[in-house]
Amino acid sequence: MERGKDRRVMVELEIDAREPLSAEVIARVAAACERVEDEGGILRVHLRDRGAYFEEPEVGVHTVNQWERILRRLERLPAPTLAVVHGYCAGLALEVLLATDYRIAAADARLRVPVRPDGTWPGMALYRLANQIGVAQVRRLALFGMEIDAHRATGLGLVDEVGGLADLTRTALAVLGGVSGKELAIRRRLLLDATTTSYEDALGAHLAACDRAVRQAWEGVVA
Repeated sequence: MERGKDRRVMVELEIDAREPLSAEVIARVAAACERVEDEGGILRVHLRDRGAYFEEPEVGVHTVNQWERILRRLERLPAPTLAVVHGYCAGLALEVLLATDYRIAAADARLRVPVRPDGTWPGMALYRLANQIGVAQVRRLALFGMEIDAHRATGLGLVDEVGGLADLTRTALAVLGGVSGKELAIRRRLLLDATTTSYEDALGAHLAACDRAVRQAWEGVVA
């Protein structure tokens, strides 16, 4: 953990594209989420393929459920999240990518959904992909495990910027550093709920958010 130039806490997390689902990786993501929840700041997630060999542990649906819950926790953090894709991004790394706010990638980055011998993994990555870019756009990626490069991922909206990671990171942190984590979380939640909530049901939440914004602006004027 470090502090950025704006003195906000920077919590670091790394996920390897080849590591299997395990209690250890769940605990690692949970620890990063807890630090951000306690101290605020920005969560920066490094997604890379180190080429390491991992022995795949036996896991059941209970472990899968724990993983999906920790991804949901990450997705709803009261802080901005930045994903940095260093190269090959697949499996758990892609699932984490889909739960972040701002995504940058190296020019040689490649994305692929989790794949098993019997087909693509039917987890919530498919749900997030469909909600974020649409069923038609994601069909081949989700059904057949086809790989896409960084520029295609940018065109689809899965990645925000592609290029030199040092420059992109500085730009991204400058953007995220000026954002209130709590306010971002409110707007993120409205976006996440938009595709599954009717206009009538969503209206109340949006009005409440607008009322909060108006009150804060008024309090600032009075102060």
